[in-house]
Amino acid sequence: MLVLLINDHLLKHTWPGFVTGKLSDVAGLVVAPALLAVLLGRRADLAAILVTGAAFALVKSTETGAELASQAWTLVAGPSRVLADPTDLLALPALALAWWVRARSLSRPSSSRWRIIVTMPLALLAVTATSSATPPYSAESVEVDSGGRISVPTYSRTTWISDDGGLSWSEISGDHDPRPGQSAQCVPGQATRCYRITAGRMGVEQSDDGGRTWRPSWEVTGDALERVTRQYGGQATGLRSRALAVQARPGGHVVVVANGVDGLAIRDTSGTWRRIGWPGLRTAEVDTGPEWGVALFLAACVLFGGVGAGLRRYTRAYTGSAVTACLGLLLLVNGWPTPSDDISFPLRVLGFLAVLTGGVICVVLAAAGRTRPAATAVGVLGAPLVYGSVYLPFAGWAQGTPESYSVAVAIAALLTAVVVLASAALIRHDTRRPKPFPDE
Repeated sequence: MLVLLINDHLLKHTWPGFVTGKLSDVAGLVVAPALLAVLLGRRADLAAILVTGAAFALVKSTETGAELASQAWTLVAGPSRVLADPTDLLALPALALAWWVRARSLSRPSSSRWRIIVTMPLALLAVTATSSATPPYSAESVEVDSGGRISVPTYSRTTWISDDGGLSWSEISGDHDPRPGQSAQCVPGQATRCYRITAGRMGVEQSDDGGRTWRPSWEVTGDALERVTRQYGGQATGLRSRALAVQARPGGHVVVVANGVDGLAIRDTSGTWRRIGWPGLRTAEVDTGPEWGVALFLAACVLFGGVGAGLRRYTRAYTGSAVTACLGLLLLVNGWPTPSDDISFPLRVLGFLAVLTGGVICVVLAAAGRTRPAATAVGVLGAPLVYGSVYLPFAGWAQGTPESYSVAVAIAALLTAVVVLASAALIRHDTRRPKPFPDE
């Protein structure tokens, strides 16, 4: 547990690399089964180890598992990102160490209650802790040296270099901190054509008369700006073009623009502008958390609603419990305060308790109230369909298809309406069927 805390909070930040990364996995695989065994019961040691190993393998070997883990960790510890990395499976033998530790603990007198009270919070903190974040890349300036090499220094102790006018880039390490970049420059040997960054925005203006008049040359606006803003979250408040450099090239000239955390934008010799971000690196994903929260909430409503529509008794108690669970889920996943907000954790706890309490009561009442199988099936099958109909259009919008957010809203509303109306029609048809038993 101490190894996990020290490694994630100190060593990963000081010496990032293969060793500290795998040490975190090994320590986590030793601690996690013990926590799970406490939740499942004293006789669930083997099951806890098997479940931990299976979950770890799924998360580290598949993108789907990594995405599910990211969403689950976001609910528990705030915005998080878990990456699939098959090399982390090398840590799986640590489960044998977890089993050995558990066997030794059973051979000793049981821990007193105060030890459990003290160690459990530390263990939870160790498992859910994230290491200090590496400073993000941020392009603050662009330089062109006498040899024609374009360099973009960052605050992450690296510099991006291009020797071919921005067609290809390489990253080198060093302590070259960015110097203040220039916000305007004319094309070498062509004093009438000039460029300058647009103040306070991601964009570049162009002048064809030596700077007397200016017009937009490139700018990120509308849905593209919304995607960029969601990509960088809290960092997006400073999202703007910082500096540029112009270089004469055979057949024309190129313009390289430093856009802070968004990386680079380039105008090639043909006059075409492209946002290239950080060459060769995976771009940040567009945050569709609010839409995901709405999709999950509506799916829960369909699930609880379908089961409740088939109840033969306890309908009022079930309805109140279902409303509690759905509202708790909405509180838990949608419109969440920032992790630094003091009210964030209490709201998480309140939402989680509402979901847990309401959900358990609904399951008990559904079993005792003799719910109709057809209505239950409609709820169970309709919930994932509603989730997909709401979320998938926005997931496509995040990737650029559809281009417009308004179109994504229209598609989601149409698909969801079709699923909900079809589910309601099936449930209505089932309730009108003759009752098979006289006491119903």
